[in-house]
Amino acid sequence: MQALKFDWNPITGIDIVGNFKLHFYSLMWVIAFILGWYIMKRIFTKEKVSLTYLDPLFIYTVLATMIGARLGHVLFYQSELIDDDFFSIFLPFKFKGGIEFTGFQGLASHGAAIGIIIGMYLYRRKYKYKSMLWILDRIVISVASGAVFIRIGNFINSEIIGKVSGNFPLGVRFIQDEYYKSQIVKLTGINDVQKAYNAVTENPQFADLLEKVPYRHPAQLYESACYIIVFLILWFFYSKTAKKDQTGFLFGLFLILLWTVRFIVEFFKEPQGDEYINWFGFNTGQWLSIPFILIGLYFMFGFKQKNTIK
Repeated sequence: MQALKFDWNPITGIDIVGNFKLHFYSLMWVIAFILGWYIMKRIFTKEKVSLTYLDPLFIYTVLATMIGARLGHVLFYQSELIDDDFFSIFLPFKFKGGIEFTGFQGLASHGAAIGIIIGMYLYRRKYKYKSMLWILDRIVISVASGAVFIRIGNFINSEIIGKVSGNFPLGVRFIQDEYYKSQIVKLTGINDVQKAYNAVTENPQFADLLEKVPYRHPAQLYESACYIIVFLILWFFYSKTAKKDQTGFLFGLFLILLWTVRFIVEFFKEPQGDEYINWFGFNTGQWLSIPFILIGLYFMFGFKQKNTIK
């Protein structure tokens, strides 16, 4: 059973020049968007919708997702950035304590969901070839597939880590989360951060530090695996049943499945951000998931479309 436990100390990106680094987490976002574009192209082709609408949809989706995810993170989990480092909210740089390229770190899926809904509303106002719910019913399939890679990116970054796993047979020691940057440099006396991380796992001199790192649930991988199932369920209902013609059904099913997964996986995660709440045993992520699940139930079982826009 011990073979299922391992240390996680990956290279998180490739140094390009100066402080600029190509982060694998960013690459996961790129893969998510490209795969989403391909899935929507297949859907448009299958349903004989002009592909001239596809690229604008892609642009609206990317902008809505990134802006919504970033603002959602700041509002729900890290509101101190508004006062401490305001411009880092909108730019992929940290300005406090010196300028450093960081990429867009701190993205909230709840904010992304709200952003996508708003983005599709704005998109539909300009491009009137189908109803907004027709678009949402299909774009959520792409969103589910993309979520798989985003959580893999979180795992690569050793972020959104799980709770201590105890005697559970599967556990990961997130070296880079337990001893992060300045702390690891101070503890080891090694100025190069990656070399300092490596020393903790490879150098017997720092064995005592490694022993202090607990095994944790790889909650990111739990969530990623569940999103694969969510994607497959949505694709099945879209391609093999008549439910794709029931307006709002796939959108509602997506909301229920994805946010139920999020609600359950939260039990295995450590609290996120400084705005952490714990009401009746439920944390911030769980409380934010409940409204999406209720909305999903409405669109699956209560929504009746008054007319169809072709």
